[in-house]
Amino acid sequence: MSATSDTQSVRAAGWRRLGRMGALLSSLWLLGCSSGPRPELDRESRERPELAGDGPIEPLPLKIDFDDQRAALGEALFKEPLLSGDGKVACSNCHSADHGLAEDKQRSFVPGRPESLVNSPTLYNIRYMYKLAWAGKFDSLEAHLDALIQNPAVMASSWESSARRLGEQPEYRDRFSRVFADGLTPANVRAALIEYERSLVTPNAPFDRFLRGEINAISSDAKRGYALFKGYGCISCHQGAAVGANLVQRFGVMRDYFADRGNVAPGDLGRYNVTRREEDRFVFRVPSLRNVALTPPYFHDGSATTLEDAITVMGRYQLGRELAPDDVALLSAFLRSLTGEYRGKPP
Repeated sequence: MSATSDTQSVRAAGWRRLGRMGALLSSLWLLGCSSGPRPELDRESRERPELAGDGPIEPLPLKIDFDDQRAALGEALFKEPLLSGDGKVACSNCHSADHGLAEDKQRSFVPGRPESLVNSPTLYNIRYMYKLAWAGKFDSLEAHLDALIQNPAVMASSWESSARRLGEQPEYRDRFSRVFADGLTPANVRAALIEYERSLVTPNAPFDRFLRGEINAISSDAKRGYALFKGYGCISCHQGAAVGANLVQRFGVMRDYFADRGNVAPGDLGRYNVTRREEDRFVFRVPSLRNVALTPPYFHDGSATTLEDAITVMGRYQLGRELAPDDVALLSAFLRSLTGEYRGKPP
């Protein structure tokens, strides 16, 4: 095992431990934070940047290890309909580069496929996420990608048939032969896509720079918003490198979101669809908040059309609070400071 793989394994084990405890601990925190006065905006919270590694949110590394050639080939495959069984669907149909690699509609729909049960979340920074998919069904990028390729409602294919279709194109045969010693094989198609996903990191957000000591990298409103984010208890579910995505939590801790919304559908059942345990009904993987300003609509059901709508809903159902418009604006300013850079530019 390489040093990088070993480090990732240790980190993944940590996320797994956090995930097992996280829902209980965060629920207890939220129960405490849901009552009492509005959090104080103390001077330290407003003005002092936290040192990297000392705070609940970690800055993303400025450089990561991955194979450039494999990732570039994987990016081409990500946009390639030949991966699908009927040659009509590419990964990029549901994860748009123009929309933060997330779904720009309430639920995914492509011709010849049934409408998805849920909104497709972003793939940026997926290498830092604990469990994958809204219901937290998958423990690795590999397992997640295998399921999507085989799913008749998504790619409706297999690695073998995808490789066979790609092999009919001389440009792909040539490109694989330059990247992989054994050329175009089902395993190498999969490996290239995985390497591309591992490369999707968006460092150097204004808030990352703030954490590294650039006190003026974010606005005073964003600093006040971060103080509220911690004071209200949002940080109990959204922390770490991905600012979330490292535990699972019930949607509707303080109030019944689904009773209020109505029309409960199979996609609303969350981890219950995976475990069939009653306590997992309406439990979802907490989403990453990195680049969140780029990826409306929000939540698994795509029901919140703006970032401010999503903040208001989170306050009501996760914190048991009706957030004041001024606080919503401050929280939004903080969340907008989490938009990073991909290849040196905003994604």
